[in-house]
Amino acid sequence: MDWVADPTIWIGFLTLVALEIVLGIDNIIFISILAGKLPAEQRDRARKLGLSLALLSRLALLLGLSWVVRLTEPLFEVFGHGISGRDLILILGGLFLLGKSVFEIGDSMEGSSGHSAGRAAASFGAVIVQIMLLDVVFSLDSVITAVGMVDELGVMIAAVIVAVLVMLVAARPIGEFVERHPSIKMLALSFLVLIGVVLIAEGFDQHISKGYIYFAMAFSLVVELLNIRVRRKAGRRPVEPRESPEESAEPDAVR
Repeated sequence: MDWVADPTIWIGFLTLVALEIVLGIDNIIFISILAGKLPAEQRDRARKLGLSLALLSRLALLLGLSWVVRLTEPLFEVFGHGISGRDLILILGGLFLLGKSVFEIGDSMEGSSGHSAGRAAASFGAVIVQIMLLDVVFSLDSVITAVGMVDELGVMIAAVIVAVLVMLVAARPIGEFVERHPSIKMLALSFLVLIGVVLIAEGFDQHISKGYIYFAMAFSLVVELLNIRVRRKAGRRPVEPRESPEESAEPDAVR
């Protein structure tokens, strides 16, 4: 029980929890958008199941650390560049995320009728399968971050569990907020396009700091929230009735 009194353990734990939550934002957004295509009564279950699967995949990868480490060994070369198992997962996951996000953007731009048809066609099983595929990619990124920050496996597991529990609490309000505001949904999809590009770039060892991506996303989100607030205030503002031509002509007639 010496670890209880060790401040470095707690600092590492809290830092890792914070990082895991930040890294899980794209996971929450993706799950929320996919769950939004389901009937209202199934969305919350899809979010919870999706994040539960994310937790299981993260824990499985943490428990298989030796396998994760071997993923960094090159399997083959492309134009003189070694591609490892991790690179392959990131590239394929990035392509899937990129394609899915672009498809969702196009689907949203078709209008309300197209959106309704797409939602009716989406099945619970299909949505969960898509969530599972991306969970592996996001989990790999999360686990590699954990391994690089903390040495104790127990601390990693505890941090991941706490982070996913926080994500479970936040998933529903985030999902409902995204559904209520189409502009936020479009912003979220654009963010996922960026994440897809970043994953592909990292697969080819072209590191792009996610700090820039998250900052850009946060800045764009703040601007859009301000726009939503302005539009809401404008909608509440009482409209002054215009004078009819007859009423405006009456003073002239009197004069």
